[in-house]
Amino acid sequence: MKLVVLDSLWLPGDPVKPNEDAFGHDDHAALVMDGATMLGDGLMPGPSDAAWIAQFGARRLLAHLRDGESARKALRGALEDARKSFEALRRMPPEDVWQTPCASMMLVTQAPQGRKGAQLEFLWFGDCGALLSQPQRPVTVLGDTFENRAAEALRAQRLAGEKQLSPAHGLSRQEFLVELRATRNRINAGDSWLFSPEPRAAAHAGRRTIRAEPGAHLLLASDGFLALASDYGVYDADGLMTAALDEGLHARGDQLRAIENGDAGGDRFPRFKKSDDATALLLR
Repeated sequence: MKLVVLDSLWLPGDPVKPNEDAFGHDDHAALVMDGATMLGDGLMPGPSDAAWIAQFGARRLLAHLRDGESARKALRGALEDARKSFEALRRMPPEDVWQTPCASMMLVTQAPQGRKGAQLEFLWFGDCGALLSQPQRPVTVLGDTFENRAAEALRAQRLAGEKQLSPAHGLSRQEFLVELRATRNRINAGDSWLFSPEPRAAAHAGRRTIRAEPGAHLLLASDGFLALASDYGVYDADGLMTAALDEGLHARGDQLRAIENGDAGGDRFPRFKKSDDATALLLR
């Protein structure tokens, strides 16, 4: 049984800035990656370190999987590739952890089919997520997006209140940078691991395996897309999957931007960006 792509969306948060999400797929694997927006000058060639780590990671993960490696081994190999490339290409070593390129990730791979259907293995970091829809069952939510986004909204609301500012565009505001950098400094320690030039992260990725029936549907997405459910409350997980299947991902992108344009300052829906990059893959 193959993973068949039905639809895809790769929507930049700002049309004049690099899209810092990435996605990739083949017959037996699919992934979405979301580079963490830089909190200062980048260290890598090109316009965005975040776009680099997301695009590089997606390419290298699929390359290792096509070589026949297991999901965890492919992840470890891609992280090692990122370390080597980062050390070879960066302008200088980072002075602090927040300067290190990093990304959220949701990866699904298909193990050999058994008598009861295909075994899907999910590995993830950060805020990318997945929804799995099967007949006669509620949608299964994979990843930590919903919990993480709720905490992020509270943090944006608190910081905005302390600084007496609207929260959106906070990533570029000097008033917010001290705390944002302090939070980013905690990556790759404790339980805050992300895809980055750090091979040890492979052992800390979230993991779940699920047996999926032929014909099941799967939605992989960055948090910018999942905000329709996690942040804005337009859908629950079942409703978002139904809308994606019935009306397509681009209609959901239009809906997403309409909500954000109507709350440009982030006062109704607290967040650090007016609009985030939004990426989604719909598969059968």
